[in-house]
Amino acid sequence: MEFLSELHPRVVHFPIAFFILYFIFETSGIVLKKDFLQKGSLLILIFGVGTALLSVLTGNQAQAMADLRFPENIEFNRLIEVHREYATVTMWYFSLIMILRIYVVIKKKFVGNLMYVFILFGLIGCILVYLTGIYGGDLVFKHGIGTQILGK
Repeated sequence: MEFLSELHPRVVHFPIAFFILYFIFETSGIVLKKDFLQKGSLLILIFGVGTALLSVLTGNQAQAMADLRFPENIEFNRLIEVHREYATVTMWYFSLIMILRIYVVIKKKFVGNLMYVFILFGLIGCILVYLTGIYGGDLVFKHGIGTQILGK
């Protein structure tokens, strides 16, 4: 399972990009009243959720490997735990948005003020992505996890 943990730094940037792009496409499509942007935003959201699942899976494996290598570093392990919690919440949050978005499109209710609610949902999601990234960045840049500094 060490292979999965080593994939985490390589796959984690995909959901970040997809979720931010989702927010940009969703907002642009609604404000500019461009149907192709709104449809594209849903596709980007689906890709984001799929890559987020992979990122959380590989991140959980990376956490398990870190727990084995550094069991005595309580502060370090707590930071990993907070990062994991934010990542998991972010994944489930965007999964819920995706399910709701698909539902309202199928029911043909993606109209009026409801569209603007999805802009708000996307903004909140971007804040969650940011917070997750802050803790992940601290793990890499302050503690050297996933770098040659700590070794493999």
